[in-house]
Amino acid sequence: MSQIEMIKELQNKGLGPVAIAERLKINRKTVSKYMAMEEFEEQKPTSKEERPSKLDPFKPLIREWLEEDRKNRYKQRHTAVRIHKRLMEECEDYDASYPLVQRYVKRLRDQRYEEGTQELVWYPGEAQADFGEADFYDGSGEKKMGKYLCLSFPYSNAAYVQLFGGETAECVAQGLEDIFHRMGGVPTRIVFDNASGVGRRVRDNVQMAELFLRFKAHYGFEVTFCNPDSGHEKGNVENKVGYFRRNFFVPLPTVTDVQAFNRELLSRSEADWKREHYKKGVTIERLFEEDRRAFLYLPKSRFAVCRYVRLKTDGYGKFPIDGKHYYSSAPEWAGREIVVRIGAHTVEPLKPDGEPISVHIRHFGKQRTDTIDVRTTLSRLMHSPGAWRNSVVREELPEKLKSDMDALERAELKEALRIMQELSARYGFETAVKAMEQASRLGRLTSANAGVLAARLASFEPQETAPVDLRIYDAMLEAAVSMP
Repeated sequence: MSQIEMIKELQNKGLGPVAIAERLKINRKTVSKYMAMEEFEEQKPTSKEERPSKLDPFKPLIREWLEEDRKNRYKQRHTAVRIHKRLMEECEDYDASYPLVQRYVKRLRDQRYEEGTQELVWYPGEAQADFGEADFYDGSGEKKMGKYLCLSFPYSNAAYVQLFGGETAECVAQGLEDIFHRMGGVPTRIVFDNASGVGRRVRDNVQMAELFLRFKAHYGFEVTFCNPDSGHEKGNVENKVGYFRRNFFVPLPTVTDVQAFNRELLSRSEADWKREHYKKGVTIERLFEEDRRAFLYLPKSRFAVCRYVRLKTDGYGKFPIDGKHYYSSAPEWAGREIVVRIGAHTVEPLKPDGEPISVHIRHFGKQRTDTIDVRTTLSRLMHSPGAWRNSVVREELPEKLKSDMDALERAELKEALRIMQELSARYGFETAVKAMEQASRLGRLTSANAGVLAARLASFEPQETAPVDLRIYDAMLEAAVSMP
């Protein structure tokens, strides 16, 4: 540029091209060229992408194939080589070279990666997840605090919610799996907060829980963790946490069966999509169809959301989970090492063949809990009925049945315990106790009477009515027997 500037300077002084060429010792034609120039702005370079290419007619098809690939397993996606071969096989007028395809596919994948990491730009199929807290009443009327998992889709503003006792990896995976199968697909990417149940991010180092890593590999979705103190990066789901608390947990619901309640929450979540999107002018339900089309396919089988741990029981056959929640196995397993299967809702000590010794509702929270499956102690109690007065089984019975069994002789008590064990195995402990209570109230605590009542209770819940006087039927039977 300095040479051009000197030419223009000498030109302004009145010198001609020959004089300028002699003074600067350059070619006269070069001098004439720059003397004729009037504009010296830097020209915008022409991008290679903007130049016409033999690949241009086929780029929409390539993008369509790559978009469809997002639903498939990694090993079943198109490579640049496979795209080039397909184009040669399926498009008669295709005559581009492989390097053109290779460069274009690489550019598309680089762009997708850059777009996918923009936390504030959301595309169909991407989701955010977070937990909220809400109170509810359990079956006994006691107020409890629960954790509910929200999975939201910022593109459509659709969301699902599921209730759990805690925020463990089992709870997250179980909630996501139930939602995936309800939707019929898997989000391409889920953004999490630094939740300890899933994993956490410390600077550039991300560590995920083993169970969640297996779950993620099974379903094939991508996981992103928010930056520390960056809640705005998942603002959609944080808004949903408050929305669900106000609309689904006010007034406080009564939850007798968490899994049944969660199935109801799935339906209620979808019913909420009938309203119009706050900005896009169409319903959330309609926008969610675009989310659904972007989903990954579901695997052929579900993931078993549980983990196995080896624990040693104490002298009573009990073992701790999470350090402060104790569960019973059975007296015969006292002081032995057992395998325990831990899920989001249940805790199951297992026999060596894999069958559950007992099934417990899982407890969460900071307060110590002791959970006993009374059915596992009945067999031991039958062999030592002398321990009846101090047994856990006795504490679980209603006062009337408890006092009636206290009055039984040893042999009669042993028989009553046998009836209880048999009915518990067939109908469940609660039904067995109700049947024995009614049989005892009628003055006929026998296996036959209790069995009939238990069968009736298992079929339907009888209404409260006055006790039936069976003496009329006894008289009829006695009269029939006395007839010649």
